[in-house]
Amino acid sequence: MAQFKDWIHAARLRTLPLSVSGILTGSLLALQNGHWNPVVFVLALSTTLLFQILSNLANDLGDTLKGADNANRVGPERAVQSGAISISAMKTAVAITATLSFISAGLLIWKGTSNLSVNSVYGYIGLAIACVLAAITYTMGKRAYGYFGLGDVFVFIFFGCVSVIGVYPLFADELIPELVFPAITIGLLSTAVLNLNNMRDQVNDAAVGKRTLVVKLGFNNAKTYHLSLVIIAMLSWIAFLIFKQHWIGFISCLPFILLLKHLLFVAKNNEPRAFDPELKKVALSTFFIAVLYTISVVIVTWKTLAY
Repeated sequence: MAQFKDWIHAARLRTLPLSVSGILTGSLLALQNGHWNPVVFVLALSTTLLFQILSNLANDLGDTLKGADNANRVGPERAVQSGAISISAMKTAVAITATLSFISAGLLIWKGTSNLSVNSVYGYIGLAIACVLAAITYTMGKRAYGYFGLGDVFVFIFFGCVSVIGVYPLFADELIPELVFPAITIGLLSTAVLNLNNMRDQVNDAAVGKRTLVVKLGFNNAKTYHLSLVIIAMLSWIAFLIFKQHWIGFISCLPFILLLKHLLFVAKNNEPRAFDPELKKVALSTFFIAVLYTISVVIVTWKTLAY
């Protein structure tokens, strides 16, 4: 029987900070614009965390069933692959987590759409269903999109657009054009994390028929693609801060130092195994951009209330 530590390992806690970056950014932009609801914020965080855990559990199961998680894989050993968690137990965990995700999303929609149109409510219900399906079908099923090079597109959409843009109207009952900038930043940096993962696993993925974008592009082109993702993400974030004239918010650019060092490493390195530690660097850089932006908004809000 699987132990508690095995489930913690399967949940991949190190991926969770990245998953909340978009929610933090979209929510604090709402606060910056004078809109806030702590209940919506907590429910948005719980929903995105459950979606991410669902994705991690489903990926553990799907990649093992398809043979991508094997002895030749470079990254950390997976729970089902190692035998720590049985296939049947993981299937049950996926079903339970999917149910919890729907419950959390339902509560979020209920609390956040009271002033929105009926069509908007249906739209959010559709998004919730799409998030669950995307989390499961990345590696599971006959048409798992992660095996056809579409993982990058889905990560950008769900970690960037859905997360940042989708959460804002739940606070403010409206959409604003500047949401595009942080959505691009969080979406592209999240895609960069996936790209690193796929560069690390390129050889094994190609051998088992997992046609990631890296496998399709080739290693050197994937490095150029990676450079573009990170640079455009940083430029979009700077454009966002300038657009908002949120000058104290430039403290959130401090993680750019780590990202630039990371890009130098990627440019010079040709050993796929060495990319594994870099995943955490990009993920945490993204998270700290969101956290420092949060701090900057709280400071401005506190000063405004103080006066």
